[in-house]
Amino acid sequence: MAGTTIGILGSGMIGGAIARLAVDAGYDVVVSNRRGPETLSELVADLGPHARAATPAEAAQAGDIVVIAIPLGAYRTLPVEAMRGKVVIDSTNYYPGPGNQIAGLDDESTTTGEFVQAHLPESSVIKALSNVLFLHLVKLARPAGDPERSGLPIAGDDEQAKATVARFVDAIGYDVVDAGTLAEGWRFQRDTPLYARPYLGEGGEMPSYDREFNPGPGAQVDTATVRRLLGEAKRYRDM
Repeated sequence: MAGTTIGILGSGMIGGAIARLAVDAGYDVVVSNRRGPETLSELVADLGPHARAATPAEAAQAGDIVVIAIPLGAYRTLPVEAMRGKVVIDSTNYYPGPGNQIAGLDDESTTTGEFVQAHLPESSVIKALSNVLFLHLVKLARPAGDPERSGLPIAGDDEQAKATVARFVDAIGYDVVDAGTLAEGWRFQRDTPLYARPYLGEGGEMPSYDREFNPGPGAQVDTATVRRLLGEAKRYRDM
């Protein structure tokens, strides 16, 4: 961890949550957004001396691991050149809507991880940190060996990069379940059994954009449950 830098592209809820967990685990963090470093002074001050703000290209260049924490529909804004040769965590999800349709994801000929990998052909993309709400991502983190530790899935084609990301996920508080290649990443995309809902806890509700909702207190999801729910996943066309 010492000397390892995490570059985060996106400073919203999920980007901020991952930045907090990374700093708490001893990583240096470079956060960025499209509005410019000057808009991130409050976040950086809250994160402390191991965090700084930069442009997306600078954050990607600085990161030993680069985290994509922007809406998937904004993929064209990714600094492709600066991400060349990098290990990249894709934490995005696809929410189709007017003006935000991706044919390969609609017809399930690809997955979100594969889609991002195709856009970043010289990076090693690993799908991770995408199936739990930002509130619970922070709330459920536990040190290694804690009996209440939860598991999170990862998927990727590059085994060395996958091992790098697994160490990071472990360091920020989660056991890792290898879901397979990027092609298997559909098993924890939105609306699948492992997407968000198991981590909500009693009374928890899935997010709503038209009303207030109760995200719940958070609930442990152990690795055995993660594996079971991955196995229960169905393609959207079969739901």
